[in-house]
Amino acid sequence: MRSKRLSTVEEQTYAVVLDPGDEVVESLTQWAADNGVRAARLTGIGGFRQVTLGFFDPEALRYDPIPVDRQTEVLSLIGDFAMPDDDVRPHLHAHAVVGLPDGTTRGGHLLAGQVWPTLEVIVTQSPRYLRRRHDPATGLALIDLR
Repeated sequence: MRSKRLSTVEEQTYAVVLDPGDEVVESLTQWAADNGVRAARLTGIGGFRQVTLGFFDPEALRYDPIPVDRQTEVLSLIGDFAMPDDDVRPHLHAHAVVGLPDGTTRGGHLLAGQVWPTLEVIVTQSPRYLRRRHDPATGLALIDLR
């Protein structure tokens, strides 16, 4: 286990509201880049017209897609932003649980989603920067606390 204090001062918090038709991953990533957000945590609720979640296959070292091609309620969206090795723009890592009309759910890594009617996201920026570095053992970009 590793840990690192991320804040000893007041953090910046934003409300980000996505509109109908917005693509969630691209929209949030662009918003973070445009606003200089390099490290943050986020939570959200709302709805998707369609969403693709993923389940990580540790043998293939990739996300297997879980498409949900219907209207869903976003019951829980949680994740973070951190800077990747290339330092170009922040990387969004988020998981979502979505509800279907019969009360069943689907969950996984958020790969893509089209917002409808809205997605309300609260982003809290950390005053220290988190970095993601490629981990050869998993093939993933994992947070590096060094």
